[in-house]
Amino acid sequence: MNAYVFPGQGSQFPGMGKDLYESDANARVFFEHANNILGFNITDIMFGGSEEDLRQTKVTQPAIFLHSVIKAKTMGDAFRPDMVAGHSLGEFSALVAAGAMEFSDGLKLVAARANAMQKACESRPGTMAAILGMEDEKVEEVCASIDGVVVAANYNCPGQLVISGTVDAVNAACGALKAAGAKRALLLPVGGAFHSPLMEPARAELEDAIAYTPIHDPRCPIYQNVDAVGRKDPARIKANLIAQLTAPVRWTQTMRNMLADGATNIVECGPGNVLQGLFKKVDRAVATSAA
Repeated sequence: MNAYVFPGQGSQFPGMGKDLYESDANARVFFEHANNILGFNITDIMFGGSEEDLRQTKVTQPAIFLHSVIKAKTMGDAFRPDMVAGHSLGEFSALVAAGAMEFSDGLKLVAARANAMQKACESRPGTMAAILGMEDEKVEEVCASIDGVVVAANYNCPGQLVISGTVDAVNAACGALKAAGAKRALLLPVGGAFHSPLMEPARAELEDAIAYTPIHDPRCPIYQNVDAVGRKDPARIKANLIAQLTAPVRWTQTMRNMLADGATNIVECGPGNVLQGLFKKVDRAVATSAA
């Protein structure tokens, strides 16, 4: 069974999507449509901008979404997923690629999400840290013992979990986790405490937009970040999408569930190859490739 997975923030790179634009007329239509929807030429930044340009919040998330979704659309009949999933932002790409959401609606939501998250970061500063070499349950236990807001945010793969919260609480947790046996506790160069309670203002702002966006039956199950279970019910998909901003990304659980449900071929659709590497951490024998 073919599982298509879609990457999240951090997979962007200068020049992303330029080859698609230049080689495929259908891709050009989607890119130009995106420029009109966003109100600025994101293609100029994607194709010719620097790494710093691509780190702008209003650019990063739409750029990754566009690269991923347009790549899937240019595959035509060759895009035959039996299941899909996306890491954080990538969940929106997965929904559009699987036919649960229209391209324009998905892009508008991603742009609104980026702006809402940026505002939340400015109003409630926070940070994130990668914890390596420790069981998930121990990380959760240590975080629960820290004063202030610090929670498990991204369950990326066995032995790799990202925590998120206020700067003081994350720093305190890093010290406590290293003392408890973590191999490494690395602060990440991010602008805020994503997938934590500090994102509540963004979740509230995005809730109405998601609620009024039509969600259709997807062509295959989508394994969502919130519960890591394959879903096809539009109402449940929408509820999980609203909850996603403040809930952890359960990617380890997602990978295990997809494999248990029969995934034998993992195809990463979008920039980078991070997700292929994470699947190999769960099952070295699974076949992985880029779309």
